Amino acid sequence: MKSFLLPDLGEGLAESEIVEWHVNVGDDVDLDQVILTVETAKAVVEVPAPYSGKIVKRYGEEGDVISIGSLLIEIEEAVTEGASLNESSNTNDAATVVGNVSSHTHHVEVDDFWVGAAHHNAEENSITAMPSARLLAKKLGIDLLRVKGSGQDGVITDNDIYDQIDKQAPGTEVLKGARRTMVGTMAQSHHSVASVTITEEAMLDNWQNDEDISGRLIKAVVHACQTEPALNAWFDAETMTRCVHSNVNIGIAVDSSHGLYVPVLRNANEYDQAGIRQWLNETVQGIRARRIGREQLQHATITLSNFGAIAGIFATPVVTPPQVAIVGAGRIIEKVIMRDGQAVGVKALPLSITFDHRACTGGEAARFVKVLVEHLQQG
Repeated sequence: MKSFLLPDLGEGLAESEIVEWHVNVGDDVDLDQVILTVETAKAVVEVPAPYSGKIVKRYGEEGDVISIGSLLIEIEEAVTEGASLNESSNTNDAATVVGNVSSHTHHVEVDDFWVGAAHHNAEENSITAMPSARLLAKKLGIDLLRVKGSGQDGVITDNDIYDQIDKQAPGTEVLKGARRTMVGTMAQSHHSVASVTITEEAMLDNWQNDEDISGRLIKAVVHACQTEPALNAWFDAETMTRCVHSNVNIGIAVDSSHGLYVPVLRNANEYDQAGIRQWLNETVQGIRARRIGREQLQHATITLSNFGAIAGIFATPVVTPPQVAIVGAGRIIEKVIMRDGQAVGVKALPLSITFDHRACTGGEAARFVKVLVEHLQQG
């Protein structure tokens, strides 16, 4: 018997979410056959079988978050002529989903508490749980009365609580996948970036009725980056280094039911409007199908969020380090302005540009916004 642990999938990522199992217990698999799909903080990855043989046991279900080194499957390896059966080894499930606590510890501090009236049978109403498991159950909305402990003498462990995730109280959920990644990214930005947001409006008098808004925004961002490149940059505070890029790699924020994804349109300066639209359509389809590669989410030099496609006028977009700027576009509104002493009705595109004031001056950011608006106002 051979065991297969979740390997390091690269990028220094500690955990992954199981998206889909492609094999069942009892299936025969070949070497390098895809056995499951997992989602890391960077991308969706297919994991191949390390051996040929029969699946004896699977660990973790679809939706579970597992860490590097966690036990995934046990395979009864196909034995070739002359091979010794003694080469196989049995492995206990000592590593499993995130939050696993060994149930083989003989000396554990447990938390005994009582539920129900004092005159009820004590054995029926006593719950024995590790203190950490009790706290975890409270946070996740898990009813301890419904949990069967797997620890010594029936002690409820953290892992038992995680096994009950599908029985959480309504409205309670463990964040996974892209939503889980967003927590770390946003926290890092809030902690380390000196954010300043400039707002402006672009008047769209010269636009055609069938203008591709996303395409126009991307072309305008490219032009602004080429004219005022200070915002098309990365900044490393530890080394006090700023890298200003010549190519424009735009991260496009895409909302999905699985969370926020930011695929990168690399060398956006080389695309025309038709090419941009084709890339957007194909990328959005890939995200909805959860089929997007790690390389498609890397190396953005600036980000664009067209949140106005859903709702909102102005915002304070969040910069993702090491980038130093993000452009947010709000909902197009109709307003009345004064021109040559006359009240005129126009369509306006609200813009919110956040930049890292550690790496960009206010003047650089203001000039970027000015050029961005001028480009958008062209016919």
